[in-house]
Amino acid sequence: QVQLVESGGGLVQAGDSLRLACVVSGRTFRSYTLGWFRQAPGNEREFITAISWSGRNTHYADSVKGRFTISRDNANNTVYLQMNSLKPEDTAVYYCAANDKGWGSFMGFEYDYWGQGTQVTVSS
Repeated sequence: QVQLVESGGGLVQAGDSLRLACVVSGRTFRSYTLGWFRQAPGNEREFITAISWSGRNTHYADSVKGRFTISRDNANNTVYLQMNSLKPEDTAVYYCAANDKGWGSFMGFEYDYWGQGTQVTVSS
């Protein structure tokens, strides 16, 4: 069984930064593509970014490109999401997710394991 636990959410002002972390336990961390998604009230779950098992490949949604950075530390089974220049529209519950289908999976249904989510609220 694979478990993902997010942390680092909170209430910040527009323009501030936050770093989310997700610790993955269970099966071999290194074999997974890891992604971050978010869901705001009344909205569908939205893909934000993903990183390949090696860390060499990353992909970002246009809405966060240039502001958010994904990284992973395979030695500590952790994936990070550095969020800069936050906007009120970034307010959502943020989820990390893992899949073993290889690189190129950016849809939520392609991910097999999910964390419980962490709330990020950006005030104007």
